[in-house]
Amino acid sequence: MTFLQVSGVRKDSNEGAVLQPISFSQQKHEKIAIAGETGSGKSTLLKIVAGLVASDAGEVIFEGFRIKDPRDVLVPGQEGVAYLSQHFELPKFLRVEQVLGYANVLPEDDANVLYAICRIEHLLKRRTDQLSGGERQRIALAKLLITKPRLLLLDEPFSNLDLGHKNILKSVIQDLGDQLDMTFTMVSHDPADTLPWADKILVLRDGQLVQQGSPQTVYKQPVNEYVAGLFGTYTAVTVRDQTVLFLRPEDFSLSVTEIPGTRKGVIVKSLFFGGFCELEIAVSGMTYLARSERCDWNVGQVVWIEPKV
Repeated sequence: MTFLQVSGVRKDSNEGAVLQPISFSQQKHEKIAIAGETGSGKSTLLKIVAGLVASDAGEVIFEGFRIKDPRDVLVPGQEGVAYLSQHFELPKFLRVEQVLGYANVLPEDDANVLYAICRIEHLLKRRTDQLSGGERQRIALAKLLITKPRLLLLDEPFSNLDLGHKNILKSVIQDLGDQLDMTFTMVSHDPADTLPWADKILVLRDGQLVQQGSPQTVYKQPVNEYVAGLFGTYTAVTVRDQTVLFLRPEDFSLSVTEIPGTRKGVIVKSLFFGGFCELEIAVSGMTYLARSERCDWNVGQVVWIEPKV
C-alpha cells in the first residue's frame, strides 16, 4: 500500500490558480523535498496534505484513508500527520516541561528518548521566553512529535537559523528518521539542504509541478532554466542546433595550454568558496561558469575549456 498518494490536488484563489492539478506518491521512509520560488505553492501543498487547508479538487490518501479537510472536521488536521510551520508559536512564560507535558501522550521513558533526540533535555526547566530561535524550533518540533505522528511535514525548517542551530536541526531530523521510524516531506529553497537529504524532489512553479525525480536527476538533467537555477549556477549550451544542455560548473575541465577540442576563453571573475573557486570565463561572446580546485587563477588569464560530458 502506498504510504501517501496525492491525486489531482488543485487550489484556487481570487487571483487565479494557487495550485494546478498536482499528483505524486510517497512511500514509507521516503524523504521528499519540495522546491520552488516564493509563491510557487509549496506551503499551500504541504498544508493540504496536513489537512489544514481545503483543496478545490483532487484528494489526498494517507495510509489508505482520505485526509479530511477543514470543511469536514471540527478541528483541522490529520491524525498521524504533523505539520511544523515556519511561523510556529509557543505559549509564553511557561516552562518547556509544562508546554510539552500538556500535549504528551508518550510514556516517560519514550518522552525522554524523544527529548534527547531533539537535543532539548537541558532546556526543560527554562521558560519559553528564555530560548533562542533554534531552541524554540526544536521544542516546537518535540511538541508535535509527542503526539506520535508517522508523517512529518517541515515548512522551511532552516529559515532564520544560524549555521550552528541549522546543523543541530539537520542532525535531529536525521536521527528522527533513523530511530523513530519517521517519514518526511520538507519544503526548502536551499539546494544545500535538499540535494544531500532527499530521496525525491518535487519542483513547483506558479502552482505547477514542473519536474519530479531523484536529486541527481533534477540537478544534472533539469527540464528548463527555472529548475536549473533553483539548484545552483549553470551554463546553458545549445548542441545540435536545438537541444539545450544545462551544464554545472563541475561539468567543465580547464587547461592552461591548448588541447584539441577545447575552446579558448578569458577569465573575467574568480570567486573563492573555500574548497574550490568558481570562474566566469568569456568564450566567443558567451559566459561559461567553471569550477576549479585550484584558486591561483588571475582575471584576464587565457584558459582552454571543454565540457566533460
